[in-house]
Amino acid sequence: MTSRCRPARSDPDRYRGFTLIEVIVTLAILALALVLVTGYKPPWSSGLGLKATAAELASGLRLARSEAIVHNRSVAFSLDVTGHRYRVGSGAERPLPASLSLQLLTIAGENREAAVGDIRFHPDGSSTGGRISLADRQRRMVVGVDWLTGRTSVADVR
Repeated sequence: MTSRCRPARSDPDRYRGFTLIEVIVTLAILALALVLVTGYKPPWSSGLGLKATAAELASGLRLARSEAIVHNRSVAFSLDVTGHRYRVGSGAERPLPASLSLQLLTIAGENREAAVGDIRFHPDGSSTGGRISLADRQRRMVVGVDWLTGRTSVADVR
């Protein structure tokens, strides 16, 4: 016995699927959402940028102190004020935001050029001491290094 395939009845569920217009509209909405999400940039807060840069410098100074203690040798934290960059020991140079004004106060023997100077950490944890001032148009922060203990502090100067 052979069975014949009968044509399907006019069933409303038979033609399920999406029309071309529905697919195009859906893709257009997804593309618009993607453009909005990728084009969004959080507003730059100069106060947050100043605090983040001060924290980054303090972290670099602490790293230099730690390296000096661990490796039992002097390690220099070098700051290029005009080039807006710093280096810990023989590591890579790291950039700083060009929008901030920088000042370095350290002992005379650690100034290599007018705009480049070092804060040197010794194996016992002490340092040559110094102070780095960062400022934007509204605020000023100071990262200080105590010469006796080598401890680093960050202060908000208003």
